[in-house]
Amino acid sequence: MSIVSSAILLFLVMDPLGNLPVFASILREVPEKRRPMVLLRETIVALIVLLGFLLAGQPLLDLLGIKPPALSISGGVILFVISILMVFPIPGAFGRSTPREPFIVPLAIPMIAGPSAMTTLLILSSQTPLRHSVLALLIAWVAVATILMLSGLLQRILGPRGLEALERLMGMLLILIAVQMFLDGVRAFMTAG
Repeated sequence: MSIVSSAILLFLVMDPLGNLPVFASILREVPEKRRPMVLLRETIVALIVLLGFLLAGQPLLDLLGIKPPALSISGGVILFVISILMVFPIPGAFGRSTPREPFIVPLAIPMIAGPSAMTTLLILSSQTPLRHSVLALLIAWVAVATILMLSGLLQRILGPRGLEALERLMGMLLILIAVQMFLDGVRAFMTAG
C-alpha cells in the first residue's frame, strides 16, 4: 500500500466530514472565539495518541502473539461495521451536547483517534515500514485537522444534506477498503497455513 493510499484510508477512517455535525453539537456551548483553540487542542491530542499507538502497536502485537492475517481480518470486519454505520447511520449516537468545554473525550478520543483508526494503524504498521505509516498518519491528520478547523464554513456551504451525502460516499469507499483488507487477511492466512 502506498503512502497516499494509506493516508486516504486513515482519512476515511477518521471521518472528519461525518464528524462535523457531532463536533458542532458538542461545541455548541463553547464560545465561538474559543472553538478554533479547542479544535486545535483536540486534534493535537488525537495525533499524539495515534502516534503513540502506532509506535507501541507492533510490540503489543508481538507480545500478544497476534499475527498479521488475524489483524487484517479483524480490522476488515471492524472497518466494515463502521462503514455500514456511515452509510446507514443510527440517529443520535453522539448527538448530545456537553454543558462545558470538552477535553480529550469525546472529540480527540474516540471521534478522531477511535478504535477504527487505531486498528488501521496496527494493520499499516504490520504491513509497511514505520516511516511510511508515520508519514501517512501525518498527511491524514493534516487533512482532518484542516477540515475540522474549517467546519463552520463547510457546514454553511454543504448544508446538512450535503454533509450526509459526503459521509455516505466515504462510507461506501470504506466498505470497499474493508472488504479488501478482509480478503487480504484470508489470503495471507491460507498461504501461511
